[in-house]
Amino acid sequence: MAESTRQPALPSRVEAEFASLLHELSACGHQTATLLDRAQLPNWCRAPLFFFLGYIAKAEGRVSEADIRYAEALIKALKLSQRQRRRAINWFQQGKSAEQLPSLKGLSLRLTHRIWPGPALTVAICLCHATQLKGRPTKPRRYRCEDAIDQIGLPVIISDDIFDSYASKVWIRHAENLARPVSYEQACELLGVTRRDSLDIIKRAYKKRVSGCHPDKLAQQQVSTEEEALAKERLLSYQQAWELVKRRHRPPR
Repeated sequence: MAESTRQPALPSRVEAEFASLLHELSACGHQTATLLDRAQLPNWCRAPLFFFLGYIAKAEGRVSEADIRYAEALIKALKLSQRQRRRAINWFQQGKSAEQLPSLKGLSLRLTHRIWPGPALTVAICLCHATQLKGRPTKPRRYRCEDAIDQIGLPVIISDDIFDSYASKVWIRHAENLARPVSYEQACELLGVTRRDSLDIIKRAYKKRVSGCHPDKLAQQQVSTEEEALAKERLLSYQQAWELVKRRHRPPR
């Protein structure tokens, strides 16, 4: 029997909003400051957002310049006044000082996410972005991010999908992805999609990848021998990834 492609189900309203936000995130070039500018985060989300940002920033014992710049970028995107900015910085400092998350922090998001999922999901995306400011997230930062997402009432599994989105569009590097993919997640990353994408979307992504390194196209471009060899390796990896995806989506007999 084929392995199921379904992830733990989200409530339908949450699922629809999450898919929409992931699409919007991709359209924003995976820049959450741009996403915030479009998403119009409600004012009451600011306290948990900046508190959790501070909490994640201190995961490895020291807050980096990248964390501070990111918080400042979100402050700018939210168009905060000087007074509001000072409050946001204070919430960030409180998060830095917290050894554990207070039980009531993020309660407003926890109480509203089922009927109005947009704010909680937007905050979760911002936190996941903060977690991988220097590339693939370290375990301490990822664990703190997952704690925060759980605190606001969302299933931690959504962080995997957000990180998958970054992996397929931001972290991907040709040299790192020439090895034969051995998991569905690796295949999706190689093809520049996420595991939540439909088979049709993955197929289009596969065809686009293959067209860029097809021997006939390379012959027209008069590429070097080294570039041609690398393109052949990529083509083989894409084909292996597509075969893995097709097996995963094959209906049970």
